[in-house]
Parts: sequence; C-alpha cells; structure tokens
Amino acid sequence: MRRRSPVPPSPLPQRNGIDPVRLRLPQGAAWATVRDHLVERLAAEAEVIDGMLDAGLIVDADGRAVPRDMAYVPGMFVWFHRELPSEVPVPFTLDVVYRDEHIVVIDKPHFLATTPRGSHVTETALARLRRELGLPSLGAAHRLDRLTAGLVLFTVQPAERGAYQSLFRDRLIAKGYEAIARYDPALALPRTMRSRIVKERGVMAAREVAGEPNAVSDVELLEQRDDGLARYRLKPRTGQTHQLRVHMTALGVPILGDPLYPVVTGPVAAGDFRRPLQLLARVLDFTDPVTGREHRFVSPRVLQAWSSYEEWAG
Repeated sequence: MRRRSPVPPSPLPQRNGIDPVRLRLPQGAAWATVRDHLVERLAAEAEVIDGMLDAGLIVDADGRAVPRDMAYVPGMFVWFHRELPSEVPVPFTLDVVYRDEHIVVIDKPHFLATTPRGSHVTETALARLRRELGLPSLGAAHRLDRLTAGLVLFTVQPAERGAYQSLFRDRLIAKGYEAIARYDPALALPRTMRSRIVKERGVMAAREVAGEPNAVSDVELLEQRDDGLARYRLKPRTGQTHQLRVHMTALGVPILGDPLYPVVTGPVAAGDFRRPLQLLARVLDFTDPVTGREHRFVSPRVLQAWSSYEEWAG
C-alpha cells in the first residue's frame, strides 16, 4: 500500500484569522494542467481561475505562483485564499475567561458562530480570537451554536487539540446550561429526557423519531416568577444537534427566542440582533488532559429575558 506523503506547512499566512484553502490534486487523474483541474473542481468560470493564476494568487508548497500551463502532478498541493463576502459585524465583545499556554476559554455572545461555516467566516469566535490574541494556531475543541451564548474551549497548541477534543467525545467534561422559558406548574421537574434525535442535512430543525435513544438531558427548575417565566438548568449527557432545544420543546416549554422550535420562523435580516435565544452554556467542569489541573469555569452572563424582559422583547 502506498503511503500518503505528509501535508507540508502552508506557504501562505492567515488572512483576517482565516487559513488559506489547501487542495491536494487527486491520484490517477487525467487533467493536462493544474488549471484545468481547478476549473472543474472549483466549479468556477475559467476566467476566474485564469485571473487568480495570472495574479499569482494560487501557489505551490514552496510558495511559488502556479502558472496557467503547469502540468498536472497527482498528489501535488496548492493553496489560495478565498474571496470572502462582506459580513455584518456582530456588535458584542468576546470575553476571555481563562488563558494559559494550552487553552483559552471564552464567554461567547449570542449571534457569533464558533468557527467559520457557511456565510459566517471572519465574524466568528475563532477568527476574532486569532486576530485579537495573536494566536494563529488557535483551534476550537468543540462548537457552540451561533445563537447560544456561553463558554467555549479553544486550544493553543495544534498537537494538543485531540486531547481536549476527546474530553467532549468521551464525555469526560461536565457541561451545564441555563435557559429561560415559560413556567408550567403542571410540569414535574426535575426529570431526565431520553429520545432519539435526527438532524438531516439541508433541514434546519432536528426532530425526534422512534428508536433507541441517542439524546439524554437532565432538566431542572431553578426559579419561577410571577410574570410566567422560569429559569431552568439543563445538563446534556449526550451531544446531539439542538438537543436541549428539542427536549425543552418536547416538554412544552420551548426556550424563548428559538427560531426553529417548535416552529421554524422566517429568516432574520442580517444585522438584526434582537431577541437572542435565551440559552446559555453556563458551566464547563473538567480535568485538564495535558496538565492534570482541575478546571471549573462559570459564565457570569445573565440572560436578557430574565434581567429585562421588556428590553429583550422590544
């Protein structure tokens, strides 16, 4: 069996905290030139690829510009930066809760994606932190939904990222969430929700289906108010997409500000940061797999519908 050659380091620096695109030319292909392959692979107009090549924007492992007539070489790597669309800035700060030579823990605001994905690229927690902290090698150990606020763990050393990611994969980290929803006096709490949740590609909302449970959440009432609202503590034992949001909806108390559950609402205009989802990743509790240190981080954030419902709903 032929061994794959190691991936060489990128000859291009990050741009705005975003890594360049890296492509490896596949083996056993019959394109005459690198240019021909890129036109087909990137589904781009030939003029676009030609323009990038002529401007020296596509480079090889040594950082040399790839010319239009370079012969196709199976296994070759090329790099380039994508042209990114303009994004509406998310007007909330990123608060660094903890930082050492191994990890960075932040308190993420609502509406900011954790990592680049889809239309959210430079306006993400990862890209912002790389720029603001001067840590180009920073990586995310896990992800938090764009609409959810709270604690997120990032890793400083790429070689250590797998150790921290395994905390989440192997359920060695205790996560605690808080949510604001309607109070139902007939709802018996605390309780443990168990169900099977599926999330289909291209479908915005996840759903519960019959079958062996793959999603388990503990739900506890923390506090209730005369205005009909309540504060809940949520502890996911598993990590299915939108698990807590689905389970709260199944209990008949969907989280305030949820645009997907129980009903998918229309798209919100870019720049509309009103009525954030009232879900907060409050606690991260774990033993550091690299240092052995015991960590417990708690977000001081107060959900807006609880502190000022009128302001949140306005």
